[in-house]
Amino acid sequence: MFGMSERSEPAGVPGSGLVKGLAVTLKTMTKRSTTQQYPDVAPDLPPRSRGVIALLAENCTVCMLCSRECPDWCIYIDSHKEEVAVPGAARPRQRNVLDRFDIDFSLCMYCGICIEVCPFDALYWSPEFEYAEYDIKDLLHDKDHLGEWMATVPPPPAHDPNGEPAKEETAAARKAAVPAAAAARPTTPAVRPDSRPAARPATPAAVPPPADAEQSTRPEPAGGSEPATGADGTGDGAAGEGTTR
Repeated sequence: MFGMSERSEPAGVPGSGLVKGLAVTLKTMTKRSTTQQYPDVAPDLPPRSRGVIALLAENCTVCMLCSRECPDWCIYIDSHKEEVAVPGAARPRQRNVLDRFDIDFSLCMYCGICIEVCPFDALYWSPEFEYAEYDIKDLLHDKDHLGEWMATVPPPPAHDPNGEPAKEETAAARKAAVPAAAAARPTTPAVRPDSRPAARPATPAAVPPPADAEQSTRPEPAGGSEPATGADGTGDGAAGEGTTR
C-alpha cells in the first residue's frame, strides 16, 4: 500500500501505553506542586526579560532610526527645532527637541530592533509586564508613560573579566595614553636632515712666491757672488745678469 513501510513493526502488549501514562501520573502525584501563586507571589523573571520598552528622553536626539527600522510601524515621533546660542560662535546652532514619542504595544511584537539600532541608548528593556488594559486604545504609551518604566530597568550585568573590554573602555584608555606618550617624548627638537648634497671644498688659489724667495732661487754667476757692473753703472757687465733690453 502506498505510504506504508515495507517492514511492519510488531504490535506491543495491549494496554502498555495506558500503563506508562498512569505510571507518570502516579510519580508526579507524590511530589509537591511547583505552581507559583501569581499575583500573590511575584514571578522570578530573568534580568533580560522583554516586558516593556522604557524611554530615556534626555538621550533621544530624534534621529528617527527606531521609527524607520520598526517592522510594525508602531513608534510615532514628532519634534521641532530650536536655536541654541553658543558662546564664541558666529551664529546660533539648531537642535531637535522631542515633542512626541509614542509606542503602540497593541502592535508591538517585542522584537527589540528599536533598542538595538538606537545609537544614543535612549531605549531599554524592562522586565515589567503588568500593563494590561481593558481598552486597546490605552496600550498607546506616550513619552511620559515610557519614562516611568526607567525606574524598573535593571542595571547592566557585570563585564566578564575573560572577555573583550568594552568599546568605551578601549577608547578611554587610548585617549589617556596620548598625553602620557607626549610627556615621555624628549623636548630637544629633532634635526631636520638636509637632502642637498654637500658642497665641495674650494680649491685654494695659487699663491705667488715672495720676492725674496724668487731672488734666492736664481742661479748665482760663476765669477762671484755679486754681478759685474758696467762702465756706466747700469749693471751690463759681460759676466753679470742685467736688465733685459
